[in-house]
Amino acid sequence: MTSIRRLSDRPLARALQRVRAAFLAPLVTRACAVLALSVAGTALAAYPEKPLRLVVPFAPGGGTDLIARTLGAGMSQALGQPVVIDNKPGAGTVIGTDLVAKSAPDGYTLVVASFAHAVNPSLVPKLPYASDKAFAPVILIGRGPNVLVVRTNSPFKTVRDVVVAAAANPEKISYASQGNGTSAHLAGEMFTNLAKVKMTHIPYKGAGPALTDVVGGQVDVMFATSSAVGALIDGGKLRALAVTTPERSPALKGVPAVAESVPGYSVESWYGIYAPAGTPADVIAKLNAAVKRAAQSEEFRRKIEQEGLVVSAGSPEELDTYVRREEARWRSIVKENNVKPE
Repeated sequence: MTSIRRLSDRPLARALQRVRAAFLAPLVTRACAVLALSVAGTALAAYPEKPLRLVVPFAPGGGTDLIARTLGAGMSQALGQPVVIDNKPGAGTVIGTDLVAKSAPDGYTLVVASFAHAVNPSLVPKLPYASDKAFAPVILIGRGPNVLVVRTNSPFKTVRDVVVAAAANPEKISYASQGNGTSAHLAGEMFTNLAKVKMTHIPYKGAGPALTDVVGGQVDVMFATSSAVGALIDGGKLRALAVTTPERSPALKGVPAVAESVPGYSVESWYGIYAPAGTPADVIAKLNAAVKRAAQSEEFRRKIEQEGLVVSAGSPEELDTYVRREEARWRSIVKENNVKPE
């Protein structure tokens, strides 16, 4: 009798187990989900819990480095953690940028991007990262002009003088740059395209030696970054003929824009911050807010205005839209002029 009862109870017991499992499983799943969200929320609320690394893909002492150090100090105050500047120069910014592309997407490793970031995808045949997929935009910091400069005793007093001389003497008028594919080089290529003239490009190993030869008269002109030529203009060693932005720059009062003589001409220097792709949106938002706060400081505004830049400090989407537009613009210039990296 007992064995018969046990046999008949087994299906009932199994049925009860199935009912219990079906009832408890959703509750356990919900509890796990709530716990996971709670842990994630706690982690995000605590961010950052350690120092951040801001990679500068240039050597110390240049304009990008100066901006990064000033910005990093302000970010540190906003985030409550040190922001360590890590200079990783080389390969036209590719070395430092690649380091960040391959870093953990946790908000602790960032890169200061500039003009080269928008040009490298069309200039470098085999980038070790996909620019459109490897990074999460954080913020566009600022934008500003390059400056068309000549030595103080140059016969060129206006942009029109340069155009007329270059048209009358094809390839006789020279322009310097800090290397193939740099902003000064591509600014010159755009100038020759739109002005329909032929000039000779003289690349150097850096802006310093290039400007030395412009001052000395070995090269006729240069479309240099405003940070590189500001002191030389103020010191009377160079004369500014024009800025490369579509409008005149408040930092160089009275200096016309190239576009006033060569319609459609526009070249900008810019700086932005990227994190590795996959960085949580909440972390990006905290970083964006920290940079905005740092950018409002009087010290940062003074430094960036000395570089001839205007603070942007908008949304991550603004940086993404701006750089994609720049990539498309420079892709056509690189292709049309057969520009090759060094």
